Amino acid sequence: MSLAEFEENTALVTGAGSGIGKAAALRLARGGAFVGLLGRTEDELQETLVEIRAVGGDGKVLVADVSNADAMSEAVRLLLEARKGLHIVVVNAGINGTWAPIDDLKPEEFDSTVAVNLRGTYLTLHHTVPHMKRGGGSIIVVSSINGTRTFTTPGATAYSATKAAQLAMVQQLALELGRYGIRINAVCPGAIDTEIDDNTRTRKKRQAEVPVVFPEGDIPLTGGEAGTAAEVADVIAFLASGASRHVTGTPIWVDGGQSLLR
Repeated sequence: MSLAEFEENTALVTGAGSGIGKAAALRLARGGAFVGLLGRTEDELQETLVEIRAVGGDGKVLVADVSNADAMSEAVRLLLEARKGLHIVVVNAGINGTWAPIDDLKPEEFDSTVAVNLRGTYLTLHHTVPHMKRGGGSIIVVSSINGTRTFTTPGATAYSATKAAQLAMVQQLALELGRYGIRINAVCPGAIDTEIDDNTRTRKKRQAEVPVVFPEGDIPLTGGEAGTAAEVADVIAFLASGASRHVTGTPIWVDGGQSLLR
């Protein structure tokens, strides 16, 4: 793909301060897109913007909680005020939340995961789709192997439910949005070397897990080595580009074959 494949495009990336979101923002910026960098931690977003500008790109920091309707409305308004158009949306912001047996998982813990992962997805789409209807574009939702192919993470009921729901939304909306020239697809990463696991709260794992011995390596393509955020970002860039112009409603598992073993 050409390095100028996204020239004159405006993109919005949620969770752009770290991990897959940051890698996706950098990848789109290297391709010429102006990137709206949305997240809760301004310092991280500013660091992403510095790196984007270092490679000749540009963007705008948008501080917002994806689960807050008013904050999301204002963030999208500010981006559209600056750019007058929106072509690519990467719905990436998410949390692992709390992993615990269903009878131990607290209602507020379940609600917290749903608020960020699922309500956040809804609000991102709710506030961006009207602007994309004017000229079409591409939406990429970052789901997971959990809830779409694998169900083996002990206690991850809330997380898996939100990731399954994200894929259902993608497939539902592929039909609804097709008439407007809007494509929507999902990437489903497996083990990726990011910091998201640092924010995972796990309780009573032994009570929720089923003891299984997986084949040595667990990730066939790499002999067990986790993938990188940049590798996921390359798939996101493909789905954002014209190279995937006839692809919609489709999940792509970015896991080196990991989920096929589980």
